[in-house]
Amino acid sequence: MDSFEEIWELVKEELKSEFSEAVYNLWLKELKLVSFEGNSVVLSIVEFKRKIIQRKFFDSLCGAFEKVMGFKIDVILVEPEAKVDDKGVSAGVSAGQSGLSLTPYAANTFETFVVGSSNKFAHAAAQAVAANPGKAYNPLFIYGSSGLGKTHLLSAIGHEIKLNNPGANIIFTHGEAFTNEIVSHLAQKNMEAFHNKYRNADVLLVDDVQFIAGRESTQEEFFHTFNELSRRENQIVLTSDRPPKEITTLDERLRTRFEWGLIADVQPPDIETRMAIVKRKAQMLGLDITDEVVQYIASKLKNNIRQLEGAVKKMQAFINLHGAQMNTATAQNAIRDILSESEPVDVICERIIEEVARTFGVDPAGIRSRKRDASTAQVRRVAIYVISEMTGLSTEAIGGEFGRDHSTVIYSLSVIKKEMARNSSLRATINDIIKNVEKLKS
Repeated sequence: MDSFEEIWELVKEELKSEFSEAVYNLWLKELKLVSFEGNSVVLSIVEFKRKIIQRKFFDSLCGAFEKVMGFKIDVILVEPEAKVDDKGVSAGVSAGQSGLSLTPYAANTFETFVVGSSNKFAHAAAQAVAANPGKAYNPLFIYGSSGLGKTHLLSAIGHEIKLNNPGANIIFTHGEAFTNEIVSHLAQKNMEAFHNKYRNADVLLVDDVQFIAGRESTQEEFFHTFNELSRRENQIVLTSDRPPKEITTLDERLRTRFEWGLIADVQPPDIETRMAIVKRKAQMLGLDITDEVVQYIASKLKNNIRQLEGAVKKMQAFINLHGAQMNTATAQNAIRDILSESEPVDVICERIIEEVARTFGVDPAGIRSRKRDASTAQVRRVAIYVISEMTGLSTEAIGGEFGRDHSTVIYSLSVIKKEMARNSSLRATINDIIKNVEKLKS
């Protein structure tokens, strides 16, 4: 056994001594040592567990390494066998070294962006940046929930700048990909290439920048990259699912810099904007859509632009492949999986349990089971709380969903309410679960 593996075994023993066997086995046991370079260690774990570890156990993980080594270690968590190309971008995200490569987002231009009251400020700011990069708003920080057009605006900025200045060195990347690239260059002992790439960008576009939060080495690199680009007055545009002040594990130095320029939010679109989005997507697909169908789709799908566009695509498939008619019946079939209207309570409960299971990385069947170990019981209590909040079912009815009496439900609700009052992380997790289920129902 080499020394790195021996160190890792000692760290695991420290973690086992700090947490119960159930907690360790559920969240930490599957961590794998990828590399140990200087003061940085890279560990891999599946994505859903990585997020939980980052939020709940990261300080303990760093502390265990420090206790074993005697000095602070920069811990980086990645997905198993994360595929990083020679530009440091993981699968599904493209970046350009001396140009812009946005193949997955080729249609994401300002011309195809539907402007409404919910996004007009962010749209105007994006256009200003594209027209005068490095001068108008630097950095531009755009935030909002998933599926509201942040990536579209980011891509549109890149396309517009490239159109006006074909020689511009534009880099488009993702917060997760930025971290993966650091890992790759550390492993290759070639950080100079990383620095040359990012610190010489004319425009840096980073989608979902919140993913760098809590990663000391990544934040340090981003800090120096940000400073160098700012010094040169080169444009930086960032997107996130929340404003800088709400990214709790973000380094304060970065938070301050993210707030230097302009912060713009995008909100769920109003009915008029949703109708315009449906019409625009239908036009792009060459689909002759009726006003009645437009109104129907826009009235049912309220919180996510991708859902609106997906509904139009699905209608096109029904019409082209199955000879369906352009009417509300076909539209209803196209969006039935996410319709909330007349949805049975038991279906909603099932969705809640599935979402809770997904969030905590457990089997949905285990939540309904008779298992009594601490970790399962805690996840079950969260599911009971969310069902109570979202359905208004009686404690007796909720108990019936889990094969338990109402006193168990009352106790579970009491425990979770107390824990939420003192644990902001748990409160945020539960709020995210509720939001995700609401999006599925909308």
